[in-house]
Amino acid sequence: MTVRISPLIDRLIDAFRILPGVGPKSAQRMALYILRHNRAGGRTLADALIDAMERVDYCRRCRNFCETEFCNICADERRDDSLLCVVESAADILAVEQAGGYRGRYFVLHGRLSPIDGLGPDALGLDRLDALVGAGGVGEVILATNTTVEGEATAHYIAEMLRDRGLAISRIAHGVPMGGELEYVDGGTIAHALRGRRNLAVDG
Repeated sequence: MTVRISPLIDRLIDAFRILPGVGPKSAQRMALYILRHNRAGGRTLADALIDAMERVDYCRRCRNFCETEFCNICADERRDDSLLCVVESAADILAVEQAGGYRGRYFVLHGRLSPIDGLGPDALGLDRLDALVGAGGVGEVILATNTTVEGEATAHYIAEMLRDRGLAISRIAHGVPMGGELEYVDGGTIAHALRGRRNLAVDG
């Protein structure tokens, strides 16, 4: 049985519940903590959320989150344009960058192929990925989707899509456990997986 406190507090608790892994008890604890101990922090959080929701969009080139036309990585002229790492989420970029050792570019799918959830190629921006690769300059595409069933299917689909482009297509593999989510894998494992990537042969 859900106990309601007051309209405003109930609304605040419900707002916290949109976060992944936050249930009713955790949401209640966070809401009451802010009200009792840190109202200034709560206002800072509210301001940051409003600014982010209104100003953060997608990078024009790689689809990473940013509030400018191009994200910091795409704007960095020191990056290697010949390497393009395809990931499922912006969190995966953070994981790879924190691991160190990779200085190429990225493309963010913001998901993976999942017909049951209505996520097809258009939802992942694969037309933009195809256009990006077709514009030239990319020598290798590293498919760093997660090693779930959907992630593997997405990697295979992209490899099929790009196989006539005349470039190397590799798949992140070694060190990443099957069924694992890239953003939760430690940095050393990710670095090893990138170094040990393998070519992805597509039957034709």
